[in-house]
Amino acid sequence: MPSVDLASSPLRELNSALHALTDNTNATHWTVSNPRGQHNIAVGLDFPVEIEIDGHVGYYCAGMNKQARVTVRGNAGQGIAENMMSGRVHVTGDASQAAGASGNGGLLVIDGNASARCGISMKGIDIVVKGSVGHLSAFMAQAGKLVVLGDAGEALGDSIYEAQLFVRGTVASLGADCVEKPLKDEHKVELKKLLDDAGVEGVSPDEFKRYGSARKLYHFHIDNVGSY
Repeated sequence: MPSVDLASSPLRELNSALHALTDNTNATHWTVSNPRGQHNIAVGLDFPVEIEIDGHVGYYCAGMNKQARVTVRGNAGQGIAENMMSGRVHVTGDASQAAGASGNGGLLVIDGNASARCGISMKGIDIVVKGSVGHLSAFMAQAGKLVVLGDAGEALGDSIYEAQLFVRGTVASLGADCVEKPLKDEHKVELKKLLDDAGVEGVSPDEFKRYGSARKLYHFHIDNVGSY
């Protein structure tokens, strides 16, 4: 198990070593200590490696992740798992703005709260936030699922496309073209799987409300000009 101390090793060397991994390696489980809020830790990975980061990270940790499983044992700065393609990213603390932004796939789990614009422009990623999310979360979300066990801030799902939003707590307000939708059995099955994958116990899908697009802004209409 390779162990890297970022207090004495350059971050560039860590990322270069992770990018150089090949199928014949035995180094599939890495630990990283003393991240000290540095930016761009473990970005651009494309290998089924497991990485445990012991401490707080800065901007864009695990950005563009593909295949890897990254655990942050602390808080995360802006853009955690930004543009993630696959794999799993787990933050045991809180996350700053734009968590999972533009994510195309994979699973992002945040044990604490997420700030504004969580899941902005998500394109297939699944995000489970065990706390609450800030304003404009899932803004222009195109595909994927955002699950919030706590509350959601103002303008949830503003200009949303076909992503699905599930909120257990209260919603301060819904954004343009976002409406509450029926929580059908098929959605409960999907939601239960996500909760299980995120390690959430003792919570029933029946406790959530589902939100999605009213599909009124797909095409320009003069009556909706104030909403564009």
